[in-house]
Amino acid sequence: MKYRSVGKSGLKISEIALGSWVTQLNDSAEIDTARDIVRLAYDSGINFFDCADAYSGGDAERFLGETLKQYPRKELVISSKVYFPTGDGVNDRGLSRKHIFESIDQTLKNMQTDYIDLYYCHRFDETTDLTETLRAMSDLVAQGKVLYYGVSEEWGGARLEEAQRIIDRYNLYPITVVQPQYNMIDRYIEHEIMGTCRRHGIGITTFSPLAQGLLTGKYRKGQPLPAGSRATWQADHQINDLLTDENLDKVEQLRKVANELGVSLAVLSLAWILQHPEISCVIAGASKPSQLESNLKASGLVIPNDAMAEIEGILGFHRFERHVG
Repeated sequence: MKYRSVGKSGLKISEIALGSWVTQLNDSAEIDTARDIVRLAYDSGINFFDCADAYSGGDAERFLGETLKQYPRKELVISSKVYFPTGDGVNDRGLSRKHIFESIDQTLKNMQTDYIDLYYCHRFDETTDLTETLRAMSDLVAQGKVLYYGVSEEWGGARLEEAQRIIDRYNLYPITVVQPQYNMIDRYIEHEIMGTCRRHGIGITTFSPLAQGLLTGKYRKGQPLPAGSRATWQADHQINDLLTDENLDKVEQLRKVANELGVSLAVLSLAWILQHPEISCVIAGASKPSQLESNLKASGLVIPNDAMAEIEGILGFHRFERHVG
């Protein structure tokens, strides 16, 4: 396993991280499998374990805390997030100082730890003054409850720049990391967020590297949906919306590139993300150990320049730039 710095900080994390967004652990067999995955991750050199208080109503945090307590805390990088409702009260949500302070205390209890390495604002809160949010996050660092903080989705380049101005004005602890969705199909962060992160030394820990499963290659044009796949049960239909003829045609072409390189499409997809120097790690989930074993092959994999050029031709992505005249 290879490791990278989180932006300009001194923190090192594994190129492949384990996302622990457990949705349900209904029986002992499921719990044992989830524990086996965490154990395999640790034994394979993964040191970054990502979570959030909103995942499964706190159960994901509690499961991860109970499972990780067998390992030396200093060898682990544990993250969580704050924003989504944690109760029915009017202040049980958002990024107010009150909700942030109460949420971190519950997260520390759930995780059975004295501090969180990376703490993210899960979304942007339109109802709370940005200065209040940044002061609260900075104060958590000063208190030692959080070592580094960052943001996740809905924080575009303009919001990050505004945050940076506030941080500079009040001499606050800086934003160290952002966690956006990023994959071959969804490359929105290349329009502005990557450039902002480069300028300010902010690391990028990406999630959804396989585009809801599209980039595993199991969905094929003109063929029935695989039994038990996410497209057959996902309530919000995110994967179904991605199953367009255009995307499925791209997947077929990408499969050929992967075959020529002797890797699976999933491994190619993760490795492609890691070719970008701005990326600190790829956060990937796994429902069984074999999936994690596959993901691990992406760490350190160098995609030849000619293959990268072929991939770019297939994807047809163009970064937005406004031209006048």
